[in-house]
Amino acid sequence: MGEPFVPFNRAYESGRERDYVSESISSGALSGDGPFTKRVTDLIVARSGAEGGLLTTSCTHALEMSAVLLDLEPGDEVIMPSFTFVSTANAYALRGAVPVFVDCRPDTLNIDERLIEAAITERTKAIVVVHYAGVACEMDEIMAIAGKHQLPVIEDNAHGLGGSYRGRPLGSIGAMATQSFHVTKNIQCGEGGAFLATETALLERAEIIREKGTNRAQFFRGMVDKYRWMDYGSSYLPSDMLAAFLTAQMESFDEIHQQRQHVWSSYHTQLADWAGERGIAQPMVPDHVEHPAHLYYLLLHSADEQRAFITHLKERGVGSVFHYVPLHSAPAGEKLGRSASPDGCPITDDVWCRLVRLPLFAGMREDELSRVIDAVRSFKS
Repeated sequence: MGEPFVPFNRAYESGRERDYVSESISSGALSGDGPFTKRVTDLIVARSGAEGGLLTTSCTHALEMSAVLLDLEPGDEVIMPSFTFVSTANAYALRGAVPVFVDCRPDTLNIDERLIEAAITERTKAIVVVHYAGVACEMDEIMAIAGKHQLPVIEDNAHGLGGSYRGRPLGSIGAMATQSFHVTKNIQCGEGGAFLATETALLERAEIIREKGTNRAQFFRGMVDKYRWMDYGSSYLPSDMLAAFLTAQMESFDEIHQQRQHVWSSYHTQLADWAGERGIAQPMVPDHVEHPAHLYYLLLHSADEQRAFITHLKERGVGSVFHYVPLHSAPAGEKLGRSASPDGCPITDDVWCRLVRLPLFAGMREDELSRVIDAVRSFKS
């Protein structure tokens, strides 16, 4: 019998998750905004450096809240990368806005800040950046462009909690930010997210949007005698049981971060000569950026080699996966959005079909790590 399969991801428990969930159930406070929701929100806000935040059912829903806050109208435009998850575009397309897709940089795979200004039109209402793999976009340049054109910046920080740009925590630089606590993220509760903002007025309105458009939260704080329908809204509030699980994860943030950094650094160091000899690109992290070791990828030479590499690892008991399929050329992207350039997004078209992500999770054993490295190094490109 062969060795157990090394999965691409394995959910990590710090040890207190089940106790906290049991405590939540025993308390009877199962709906949203219970004691664990408040507790974990404080931890998230402190880690992100934002003015404040709200726990949500997903990062997707946090992005949808940001779209409502922008007061978008049909035909308005929102600039974003093509190399991102579909939620980044869907959130704004649902409000009738047109996603305008900008190509990525060839080094960090983040939105190319040098192409953003040319994408701005009189209909542009916001710029959305995605910190790919938790490596920060070039925020000084992006914020300067946004300031010049008086546009808000939204940080889709699904990968980046714990990362920083020139000493500033990711999630605290733009007007709004979103976080993901999906099971594949560093900190997870199965499904979950958070909305963050740097302005009190945005947070106050976001609280109403999250509570079906009502001022119910104000009612429970004794600020109004009855709660009423005040604004657009939906049900974006997770159960306190999920918040209980997430509390245990956030309390173990440093432990989880350290374990993931060990795996990431081991890959980066022990695969350097193999990758260098074959011209296979490893992740690039600028000196002014700190990343949370969210994922580790390799850029192969072609789509055929990508498929061969994934098959090679699977045959050796190692799970690996590709990543985003470009949004600008997807059926919905062509229907609902447009490319910023008439040439499309050539860098995105080139890199997506060559990228392979390796297993990376807290709790990975040393023997599993060695097996992944050995399997990679045995691939003949």
